[in-house]
Amino acid sequence: MPKTFPKGGVHPPENKLTATHKIEVLPSPKIAYIPIIQHIGAPSTVIVKKGEDVKVGQIIAKSSGFVSANIHASVSGKILKIDETLDTSGYKRMAVHIEVAGDEWMPEIDNSTTLIKDINISAEEIISKVAQAGIVGLGGATFPSHVKLSVPKGKKCEYFIINGVECEPYLTSDHRLMLEKSEEIMVGIQIIMKALNVSKAIIGIENNKPDAIEKMTQLANSYPGVTVEALKVQYPQGGEKQLIKAVINREVPSGGLPIDVGCVVHNVGTIIAIYEAVQKNKPLFQSVVTVTGKSVKKPSNFLVRVGTPIRDLIEAAGGLPEDTGKIINGGPMMGKAVYSLDVPVAKGTSAVLILPQDEVKRRPMSSCIRCAKCVSACPMGLEPYLLMVAAEMENWERTEAENVMDCIECGSCSYTCPADRPLLDYIRLGKSTVSKIIRARKN
Repeated sequence: MPKTFPKGGVHPPENKLTATHKIEVLPSPKIAYIPIIQHIGAPSTVIVKKGEDVKVGQIIAKSSGFVSANIHASVSGKILKIDETLDTSGYKRMAVHIEVAGDEWMPEIDNSTTLIKDINISAEEIISKVAQAGIVGLGGATFPSHVKLSVPKGKKCEYFIINGVECEPYLTSDHRLMLEKSEEIMVGIQIIMKALNVSKAIIGIENNKPDAIEKMTQLANSYPGVTVEALKVQYPQGGEKQLIKAVINREVPSGGLPIDVGCVVHNVGTIIAIYEAVQKNKPLFQSVVTVTGKSVKKPSNFLVRVGTPIRDLIEAAGGLPEDTGKIINGGPMMGKAVYSLDVPVAKGTSAVLILPQDEVKRRPMSSCIRCAKCVSACPMGLEPYLLMVAAEMENWERTEAENVMDCIECGSCSYTCPADRPLLDYIRLGKSTVSKIIRARKN
């Protein structure tokens, strides 16, 4: 029996339309709009000016704290201005606007496809290179990766867990990376194991990717300490806490982190970025993005430069379908709608999902019938119906007491609700408000 997490979860239609589509390199845009905030933590500080010429991989904004990340130019050309643009959440954020001219890379970057297996570098140097390269988690959270690799004093990492689950419907970028960049992933795993001083690494992959399981298992035989765990298909298996519970049966406590139970988790895309940073001196300025949808003419997986407007991706996939009802940044369960095609690709962009009109209409909300389906579906053991009511009534004390901050925003509750109640919308409101209250309390 394949392993999985014990609480909740759902199984929405997978719709992996691009699972067999190889990654294509998308040409650079005419103008790149590179957001200054592409990560959790302190915003980066711009260090370039209007009129400057920049090269691919050049730092254009420096991290402003430990939990922060450098931003690099993804293209070469002249800086037109430093001004606002829409980010992937639809808010106006500062960005560096670069008019593209040629494709000149920083000389220290190795842009070849040669695999470099030898790791002639210390743990401290690995973490420093990861920080310099501006690498963040590519599984959705965009948490600065060097912070995860810096195990706090008094803690010990016993397991490095690799997230190859990709449980969101439609998304296939991680699947394709495991098939096309499997050797780079394995070397990247060895690099991270060295940084963490850990001897055990487990790659978790859901059973709906048998080709990836087979390929990674064959390769793992040549890499000491690395094993592959085939997992039951169950959303949201890709959540850190769910994945840890599934593969090693340890439960991260409420308010805790994976390191509290001796684990560090990284997504396969992040591991490739770390491999490229350490072995190739390549910063993070590209992302593999799935462009998909039932009406899309040419669903594809693209390797895209950060700052490319999603308009370019949609055009490369055959254009915007006539029946488009909504464009989602990410997957259908956790993604957020965008209202402009000018939104640029950021480091954490994993997909552009185009849903038809007949699939995006919200049905009228009705009264809660106390069926407890949302409770059964919640992988964190919360009571979503109660959290919604508390947030709706602006009872923030009750919202906090019911552990709203433990919610991973997977959307399983809304998906399963027969009354079509916007449970996740209100829970997100509750999390945002309670988070501000907690920060204010600490100051």
